Amino acid sequence: MKLHYRSIWISDTHLGTKGCKAEYLRDFLDNSESDYLYLVGDIIDCWKFRSGFYWPALHNDIVQRIIKKAKAGTRVVYIPGNHDEMFRKHAGMHFNGIDIQLNAVHKTQDGRRFLVLHGDEFDSIVCHNKSLAYIGGEAYEVLLYINRWFNAIRARLGYKYWSLSAYLKHKVKNIVAFMDNYQHILSLEAQKRKVDGIICGHIHHADISDMEFGKTYANCGDWVESCTALVENAAGQLSIVHWLEDSQRLLDAAPEPQTATGGYAQAA
Repeated sequence: MKLHYRSIWISDTHLGTKGCKAEYLRDFLDNSESDYLYLVGDIIDCWKFRSGFYWPALHNDIVQRIIKKAKAGTRVVYIPGNHDEMFRKHAGMHFNGIDIQLNAVHKTQDGRRFLVLHGDEFDSIVCHNKSLAYIGGEAYEVLLYINRWFNAIRARLGYKYWSLSAYLKHKVKNIVAFMDNYQHILSLEAQKRKVDGIICGHIHHADISDMEFGKTYANCGDWVESCTALVENAAGQLSIVHWLEDSQRLLDAAPEPQTATGGYAQAA
């Protein structure tokens, strides 16, 4: 039985890179369905194409599954990020059943309004120094490469997956300070836009937490390390799915699907 959610948000899949955990993403898409599916940026990593084209059949499978969901009735909204910013010039277009927008406002079943965007707009490095951001992206790719080998050794020894970059994010004070400041800026934007919260991606760290002014911050994470998605159930509650850890438990406990109403709003 498939998992049914009212809404699903995924971001930072980075299709087109060797770091993308496409096999797990395909498994998640095959075992879940929703009324609304938001692709919250960095879905295709166009930056990586500068250093060579990499597009295995598995990555094409992901695109085809998303198109199939759109044609089957799922409302699919694609909000490009900084790694796939070339698609931003197509905002407002409808392609293969997929709406391309710069951002959107989603209304949950319980009546809350969330501004949905990638989040790079509020990252000072990306906004003001794209060369540095690109170098950082390349360094992150190297870190992922090292992490793959490290975890291959751990797996042979019977240990679970461990994220080196996630460990560093929580240990390096400057990165922790950046994340805190990132949420602060987003809380100001939520207050300005008169919404109840913000749903974003970009920083590869899934989280649901309270921000200033009583706003809610929700980040859907990524599919190069954590393999996480943000989901909304039929009652409008938000939660994070950690597919690597939770998939079997969730599928075993999957209830019969329910039909929900309301939801998607116009672009913000």
